[in-house]
Amino acid sequence: MLASSRVGHEMTASTHIHTLWTVGSYAYLLEGPEGLALVDAGLWRNGAPILRALRRLGRDDLRLIFLTHAHVDHYGGAAAISRATGAPIAIHHADGDALAQGANPLRAAPHGPGRWLAPLFAKVTQWSRPPPTQPDLLLRDGDWLGDFGLDAVVLHTPGHTPGSACLWVAEQWLFAGDLLSSTGRPHAQRYLATDWDALATSLRRVQVLRPSLTYPGHGRQPIPAATLATICQHGGI
Repeated sequence: MLASSRVGHEMTASTHIHTLWTVGSYAYLLEGPEGLALVDAGLWRNGAPILRALRRLGRDDLRLIFLTHAHVDHYGGAAAISRATGAPIAIHHADGDALAQGANPLRAAPHGPGRWLAPLFAKVTQWSRPPPTQPDLLLRDGDWLGDFGLDAVVLHTPGHTPGSACLWVAEQWLFAGDLLSSTGRPHAQRYLATDWDALATSLRRVQVLRPSLTYPGHGRQPIPAATLATICQHGGI
């Protein structure tokens, strides 16, 4: 049985940010005057938690599905949501092939819990049977998404996967996928990465931006700028 999604929201000028629990990770609906955009799509291949949230909001104008990276707990529902709404699926081009193949680029840290999480994640992938998902848009660093009613820029932040990317919205809010987490004490990715050196560089890039709030792929609470600076300063990985 699918767990019901929890929908929260906060007012940010002309944008509502709705936080959606999708079983295993968080997705975000950005509701603005020109329509909605979805950041990540959850684990479930039928997209049910997010489609239920759209119905509760009474909206049928989803304009974009932005995927932070090609891991099944973030893209599993994308194909079904796209079919139901007509919204195109967008991902950084470096993760495009993995998404199209229903794959999960993965490498664990040599020490610590990552050694156990990697095989567990592989089992979750087998169990959930992620559908190969053809992206409609292959994005690059610096792409602006204004054509989709979204004042947002794509930031390529590789490390967790080759094509991991953040969404930088209105130069205030960052949607970071698995670059950061607020599960427990807020921290940077420290369990799974394909390139740890690239991940450290991505963290430094995010620190320079000083977003007022960073919305992670795991963890209910957004991360304030002061906390983000401390995480990056102390390495975090």
